[in-house]
Amino acid sequence: MVAESKPTGRELGRWGTRVMRVVSVLHTAIFRWTGGRVGGKFPGGALMLLLHTTGRRTGSGRTTPLLYIEDGDNLVLIASAGGAAKHPAWWLNLRENPETTVQIGRDILPVRAEEATGDERERLWAKAVEVYSGYAGYQRNTTRQIPVIVLRRRHDALQSTEERNA
Repeated sequence: MVAESKPTGRELGRWGTRVMRVVSVLHTAIFRWTGGRVGGKFPGGALMLLLHTTGRRTGSGRTTPLLYIEDGDNLVLIASAGGAAKHPAWWLNLRENPETTVQIGRDILPVRAEEATGDERERLWAKAVEVYSGYAGYQRNTTRQIPVIVLRRRHDALQSTEERNA
């Protein structure tokens, strides 16, 4: 019988995890306060959104600031966790509860998350690396294949703050 090996990758450690959590909370607060004018772009120009998820164990709401790329009407996220050995919690939450919302600027958009596979994954991965070259390094730092997540807009729900307030 062949033993299955665990994925390897970068480990933040206890303090690194705490610092990242504080940075994420501050980023989210500033993004919301300014409607994305501050915190809506990553250094270098990559776009950022706030992803809302439901905790798969707690059922509590979670918000995570993330880089995204546009692909037609879809939004694409990379579940890199900075090259960590484990998938980010937000992706595990989305797999459990794929219907959610994102905030871009002041707009709240309803979406459904799906993992890209095959040719679609390869095309979107290449596009993501073009936008943010750090993803290639993250993939080199881990043995797991970093998931590419497609957020498909749900047109059956209200899509913007203006529409909700109308």
